[in-house]
Amino acid sequence: MPGTPRYSRGDFISSINTAVEDGLAYISGGVDGLIVENHGDIPFLKPDEIGHEVSTGLAIITDRIRQKTDVPIGINVLANAALPALAIAKTAGANFVRVNQWANAYVANEGFVEGAAATALRYRAAIAAENVAIFADAHVKHGAHAIVADRPLSELVRDVEFFDADAVICTGQRTGDAATVEEITAMRQATSLPLLVGSGTTLDNIGTILPLLDGVIIASALKKGGRWWNAVDRDRVAAFMDKVNGIRSA
Repeated sequence: MPGTPRYSRGDFISSINTAVEDGLAYISGGVDGLIVENHGDIPFLKPDEIGHEVSTGLAIITDRIRQKTDVPIGINVLANAALPALAIAKTAGANFVRVNQWANAYVANEGFVEGAAATALRYRAAIAAENVAIFADAHVKHGAHAIVADRPLSELVRDVEFFDADAVICTGQRTGDAATVEEITAMRQATSLPLLVGSGTTLDNIGTILPLLDGVIIASALKKGGRWWNAVDRDRVAAFMDKVNGIRSA
């Protein structure tokens, strides 16, 4: 997004085109939905420090993608900017938002980041966006609770459900790290909400984890060379979805 360290000055049209091309590559490969996310804005700011140019840019990108597809679209504004995500979803017609730190405060890469649930749910009601679902991480990657294991995983999951999330996301320790079967099983036992894995899914492990879940969020393994910063590899997407559909059929 404009104003971030990796932005190419004066070239936001390129950012839009890249995002749309990636989205269409995912869709042509057969995915069920998309998430629009400012993952290139490294290092991430805390929610209150994120500029309006980021929200505006993501809203434009989401609208451009929405014009070309009718698959469900989610919004994730990093880091943990739940209110901007809800505003984008409301104005651009997205279906859900992902919030990485929903119910608990964490010491994260960005510093001390508080859970967003109380403020975000009130804001969602104020803008009449109750139809926008909340996908909330528990056992947050890059966060202190994941690193030091100071609270049981089951408690973190129950907190997310108690704070009215609509789905729970399980992740590994950092971007691209897989959640273990043991972690997935423990989270499944702790909640009745839909459960997704949000990092580390690959062609090799999808057969093991998908039967335990309601869905997965995948990016890195579907990019060229398996690197998150590369363009989407349509052939990787198609191969992955072929395996997913085989698992579903079975």
